[in-house]
Amino acid sequence: MEKIYIYLENGTYLEADSFGASGTQIGEIVFNTSMSGYQEITTDPSYAGQFVTFTAPEIGNVGVNDDDMESTKAHCKGVFVRAYNDKYSNFRGTKTYSELLKENNTLGICNIDTRYLTKMLRNEGAMMMIASTEVSDINELKELLSLEPRIEEINYIEQVSTKESYIHKSGAWDHANMNYSKAVMSDKKIVVIDFGVKRNILNELVQSGLEVEVVPSTFKAVDLIARFDAGEIGGVFLSNGPGDPLTLIEEKEQVEELIATQIPIFAICLGHQMLSIAHGFDTYKLKFGQHGGNHPVKNEKNTVEITAQNHNYNVPDSITSIAKITHQNLFDNTIEGVRYNQGNIFSVQHHPEASPGPHESKYIFDEFAKIVK
Repeated sequence: MEKIYIYLENGTYLEADSFGASGTQIGEIVFNTSMSGYQEITTDPSYAGQFVTFTAPEIGNVGVNDDDMESTKAHCKGVFVRAYNDKYSNFRGTKTYSELLKENNTLGICNIDTRYLTKMLRNEGAMMMIASTEVSDINELKELLSLEPRIEEINYIEQVSTKESYIHKSGAWDHANMNYSKAVMSDKKIVVIDFGVKRNILNELVQSGLEVEVVPSTFKAVDLIARFDAGEIGGVFLSNGPGDPLTLIEEKEQVEELIATQIPIFAICLGHQMLSIAHGFDTYKLKFGQHGGNHPVKNEKNTVEITAQNHNYNVPDSITSIAKITHQNLFDNTIEGVRYNQGNIFSVQHHPEASPGPHESKYIFDEFAKIVK
């Protein structure tokens, strides 16, 4: 293994070993508390522009495979792991985690105290950093970091969104057949606005009985409204995605036009935040975000769901003036879901498809399908 050098904007300088791609990357560092699913996390487009610190100590032990990809490639800048295992043991594995990272120019950083990093981020908050196998001098690393824009200044949606529309044709994972179920053609079609959508979100929408068409983030609301009025589509879904939602000015304007119609709208994560902003309620940044598969959320029926989370931004409490809270995080009481008073519009901050994570929130996809149908 070659050495890799890390500099954080709070002045911390570290040395570790590299098991991924060589080179230099700059991004925001966060931590994820999921106990499994490192491949899904690495290929989640919502992590574009970020380094992910895994709190699970052993990573790489089940390898990677094509079925567990959440998109076509790895999107994060790099990953931090305590101990990396190159020799995987899993009948579904087809190659090593290291190979996936190298193929996608993603840094892999191991033999480092991830507990130390996690406690630092918990105390000081998510921060910008640089990691390099090429540069070891602390002053040069600091200078390179200072010259690059912050994650809040970059529109990563342009990088992760599809460039062409397409029909998604697979449903949820079938454990009996060890494959994804096939889409059943439905007479009800929805359009998914791709801000960086995860494949398993699309799978669950299909599984709920909908035909799913995915369109780029450069969509035009007037086109979707015309298709809805003509009876061609029955609803719109706003997907998850990376970065600060307040930077998405053009996208916000298009969502505002959709809100003004009677189109049913469902949104997750970034889409949830976009709906808030489009209604006039700006989001705010959490100290270190919520990333993991063990967050308890109380729903409007006063039952608790264990949920998967991946976000740095949240909608404000003031949104209750135009919407009802349907879900609330029991860790910090932040809003996890709302149903707007006007129109068939609702959204959640957590990930009900939970890949990886628990599946207690999947019913939300069926609720959207019932509205559309």
